[in-house]
Amino acid sequence: MARQCQLLGIHRSGVYYKPRQEKPSNLELMELIDKKYQEKPFWGIPRMTTWLQKDMHYKVNKKRIERLYRIMGIQAIGPKPNTSKPSKDHKVYPYLLKNLEIKRSNQAWGTDITYIPMKTGYMYAIAIIDLYSRYVVGWSVSNTMDAAWCKQVLDDAIETHGKPEIINTDQGSQFTSDIFTEAVTSRDISLSMDGKGRAIDNIFIERLWRSMKYGHVYLNPAEDGIELYRGLFKWFNEYNTERRHQSLDDEVPAKVFFSSKPPHQGVRAA
Repeated sequence: MARQCQLLGIHRSGVYYKPRQEKPSNLELMELIDKKYQEKPFWGIPRMTTWLQKDMHYKVNKKRIERLYRIMGIQAIGPKPNTSKPSKDHKVYPYLLKNLEIKRSNQAWGTDITYIPMKTGYMYAIAIIDLYSRYVVGWSVSNTMDAAWCKQVLDDAIETHGKPEIINTDQGSQFTSDIFTEAVTSRDISLSMDGKGRAIDNIFIERLWRSMKYGHVYLNPAEDGIELYRGLFKWFNEYNTERRHQSLDDEVPAKVFFSSKPPHQGVRAA
């Protein structure tokens, strides 16, 4: 099976893993939360709970929504008191993209994980995006958010497209783990991490998630991991090769990423 996946160019997670299960009522709530979070990422648990109670007429309490936030791997974006600290065993790296002018492909990549609702469960997706060209250099789906999975996607992206000078992540445990950080630093790549609760540090990949969910995931809920993989494979391919960006002088990401003559003046990270 491993050899078949290798020949087809797909990750084993899309073959082996089944969607994680929850009660139908929780899956319904999680999909509502995900859609609202794409619109209001600064909403915390209290505001989300109030919205579900008052506007959507669900009988839910704060404790239940807190649990669903934790399962989905999301938190409110914005400054907040006494933010949670990373594990003492995990090193947090400084944010390196502040006011950095990104002028070329493979200068800086960004990566993130997002929750994917399905018809009868949910999975997670990871993507790695080149910040200059918006080209997605790697992605995968899984029913768990573990560091080995993130490392494998990074390894595959580097093997295919070469290594970046900088890779930016959030402070999630997958990215602060020794498994992932060593995969980065051992290659002489600078590791950058978003500040806690920062809305703009990884803005490019947040926009990617919004486009993917509203353009595909919500419109085509998948039955299983293989159907999800096939749908996302088509969507990412179209995003890379067909979708034009105004910020790229109306070019597509693939052409900008592989071009030796940059068509635009670059971008400046926040």
